[in-house]
Amino acid sequence: MKTKKIVYTALMIALPFIWTSCSDILDVEPNDVITKENFYKTESDFQAATGPLYNKVWFDFNDKFYYGLGDGRAANMYAPFSDYVYPFTDLTETGLTGPLVSAWGSFYNVIQQSNNVIIGISESTTVSGAIKNKYIAEARFMRGTAYWYLASLWGDVIISTDPRELVKNPIVNKNPLKDVYEFAMRDLEFAAKYLPETAGQAGRLTKYSAFGMLSRVYLSYSGISDNPNSGTRNQEYLDLAKKAAEKVINSGTYSLMTNYADLFMIDNNNNSESMFALQWVPNGDFGVNNTQQAYFALNSEITGDDAAWGYWTRASYNVLQEYESKDLRRKATWMADDDHYAEINKANGGYTVDHTKDFLTVKKGVVGSTKDNSKITRMNSALNTYMLRLGEVYLNYAEAALGNNASTADAMAVSGVNKLRVRAGLDPKATLTYADIIHERRVELCMEGQYWYDLVRRAYYKQQEVINYVTGQNRGTITPILYDTATNTVSVDASKSTSARAIGVIDATIFVLPYPESELIQNPLLRENAVPYQFTEERIKDLF
Repeated sequence: MKTKKIVYTALMIALPFIWTSCSDILDVEPNDVITKENFYKTESDFQAATGPLYNKVWFDFNDKFYYGLGDGRAANMYAPFSDYVYPFTDLTETGLTGPLVSAWGSFYNVIQQSNNVIIGISESTTVSGAIKNKYIAEARFMRGTAYWYLASLWGDVIISTDPRELVKNPIVNKNPLKDVYEFAMRDLEFAAKYLPETAGQAGRLTKYSAFGMLSRVYLSYSGISDNPNSGTRNQEYLDLAKKAAEKVINSGTYSLMTNYADLFMIDNNNNSESMFALQWVPNGDFGVNNTQQAYFALNSEITGDDAAWGYWTRASYNVLQEYESKDLRRKATWMADDDHYAEINKANGGYTVDHTKDFLTVKKGVVGSTKDNSKITRMNSALNTYMLRLGEVYLNYAEAALGNNASTADAMAVSGVNKLRVRAGLDPKATLTYADIIHERRVELCMEGQYWYDLVRRAYYKQQEVINYVTGQNRGTITPILYDTATNTVSVDASKSTSARAIGVIDATIFVLPYPESELIQNPLLRENAVPYQFTEERIKDLF
């Protein structure tokens, strides 16, 4: 695999506006012949420059790492013969693991693309400051989000605001975890102040997208201290997480879809619940397409072509135990025997699953063939990838309201969680514990690349608890199962033998990924201690 390096990334995207337009949803077309002298002159130029921030730069993250890390490493899924899942599930990834290397490159693509947009717009002299800030805020949202991922996964990483400097000198120090979080928060706070109240185009960000992402980042940061087993979180940042989530909830800008399964239909891209989603181009070229269906689909009867490699991409025994009997989210997430999907294979009356009852495969991201929807093509489902939706913000609020307490009856927390539960066909709750909230997070956001980050967030202040939890998942054994579709009940199939997998050591090191080997060779300072980042601007203080 060809490795993407930070310095090369800076060179490759020095002119972001020459790339393919973001999508037909965003409806931005770049000019054919552009130079630095005739670009960044109008708001249309700004739209064209920010367009690729919604898809192309995230492609290598979305392609395999999004779910391989977020769900595979969290043991929501396993794929024993898939080299883009099992290294994460088995905790055996190295600096040479392909999806890990690609994701690192993708995050820095996002960052350097955003930096170029910020620099280009900032230097423009033909557009008002208010308009400039709106699009700079869009780029800073993307950069801040990428740094949240980098901090959550690698801890200490390189903070960069000008790719030109990295081109001059790629041998630079990394910066400490707390500074990376601080940088991400400053970016997202700027975005919350200057992004518009409502999206100018379908799929574009709003200020409430930024507040929603801030609720996630504040929640993560609240647990960071010098003692990973302190058992408590910083109340100031718990309160900020609550306030940020409350901004979203009270704004009325976003609302839950009535039917959970409808969230994952192509025709519902950019729905009322979607706050930030990657926008893939129907019939688009490789790099602006959503490839995930090819890795998830059970067979060619679903896709209508040979790109259907999901037979071995399966739900873990551990995650299937999470689903309550009436939970409608299971069928929308995992395909079980006798499940019927009217939207797939429509010409033949729909698709009914037949697994012989001993495993479940992925449904989220599986949408059918081009005969089912003209937007689908081979290895391109055209389905948006959720990066943030309202359901998560409800859960962020609930976790922040719980804070350091054993339980909470906070009205907004209970109401938000119950909206998700009632939609899923479940009974509401009167109070919430951490176990209640983490259960809802796992099933609500399953196969949306989130659960590992939930575990990392917990490990910031209850590390040993999470180590014990991961150990208890028994990743070293593939358990043969029987699944009852009618009651969402999983049991061990005693007639079959378990099979063993070799997994890595489970200790504190599992919460920090190895740096790509190519980066360590190019920049040996990554092996050295982190150096504090010198901030040049004040935190925004008037957001709440």
